[in-house]
Amino acid sequence: MLALNQNLQKLVSVAQKPVKLGIGLMSGTSLDGLDIALCQFTGTGLQTKFKLLNFTTISYDDHFKDEVRSVFSKRMVDLEKVCLLNDFIGSFHGELILKVLAEWKVNPADVDFIASHGQTIYHAPQSLHKQPGYPNATLQIGDGDHIAVKTGILTISDFRQKHIAAGGEGAPLALYGDVLLGSKAGQNRVLLNIGGIANLTYLPANGDLNKVLCTDIGPGNTLIDAACKKYFNKPFDKDAAIALGGNVNQALLTALLAHPFFIEPAPKTTGPELFNLAYVDAAQQASNATQIPLPDLVRTLTALSAQSIANFIKANFPVDDLHLFASGGGASNPLLMDMIKQALPTATVAGTDALGINPDAKEAILFALLGNEALAGEPMTIGNNPAVLMGKFSFPV
Repeated sequence: MLALNQNLQKLVSVAQKPVKLGIGLMSGTSLDGLDIALCQFTGTGLQTKFKLLNFTTISYDDHFKDEVRSVFSKRMVDLEKVCLLNDFIGSFHGELILKVLAEWKVNPADVDFIASHGQTIYHAPQSLHKQPGYPNATLQIGDGDHIAVKTGILTISDFRQKHIAAGGEGAPLALYGDVLLGSKAGQNRVLLNIGGIANLTYLPANGDLNKVLCTDIGPGNTLIDAACKKYFNKPFDKDAAIALGGNVNQALLTALLAHPFFIEPAPKTTGPELFNLAYVDAAQQASNATQIPLPDLVRTLTALSAQSIANFIKANFPVDDLHLFASGGGASNPLLMDMIKQALPTATVAGTDALGINPDAKEAILFALLGNEALAGEPMTIGNNPAVLMGKFSFPV
């Protein structure tokens, strides 16, 4: 019998450890920065227990954001730039990991794995690209081999490709972690993540995994952020200061909500490839709202996010005994959250911190959890989602 090489021996050894130390990385479409969550895991599947040991977000500088934006969500880009950024981002993220581990006084050799989401530059489900003969597709850059070699830590990356290969759309992947960490017998729950795109997971009170639904809903922060950047030279609407100075333009809101995506059956995925300022401009033209005050525009886009979220929930789930837990950047927008609460008056609305999950860290935690499952879990059948273990392994040597 042939012996396993050292990488495979290490892999088996890590997979068999009863307690694992893992790092989850998340870099979203808003390009705020790299979320880094250091987690401890015991068990797998529905028996998973986790502890968040450390968390930070390292903000990206303007140059990095501009470089990614030059290839982000565009059908025509500089292919050389994509190639260069794929390797650069992997190496750069590795450097950031080493930096924070030093600050936390954690020896990289004590970390069992890194689970990296990567940087999405294009998301193309069939429902969006509509090209005959081509499947769902998505692309995240930030090569896992570069992270592994830079840090010396086993790295798991490129999670979305297996989901697509098995028949899914590659998003949202929060499903698996939400079921493992957020379910509670006797309580209907929605775990809502408001990132660039808003997505949610519905967890029924009876624990029936066939009734779990995880889907994108529509724009979260992406349109608000885009308008703030274009018209106010601000990366986002901090504390909703801009929107609070305006009023909702009902004609524009109606035009924005008229897009057919909002009535497409779930589960579904989307991205800034659809929900961008060109979509807003078209709605402004259709509603004769091209000259509205800019604060009104930002407030209307905030209302769009809140209303589309509430409309979807009311159309699909029982709201009288619903407990909603929010995370992501949008959970820190007081106006957006107030609008959601007003639109769902019979639901209980709180942040995921009420579940013991840092709302800012949730996405990074979920990818660390996916890494733990890739190492030692078993495929789970949840609703109509692919029963797969996701992620590609990169060894340090």
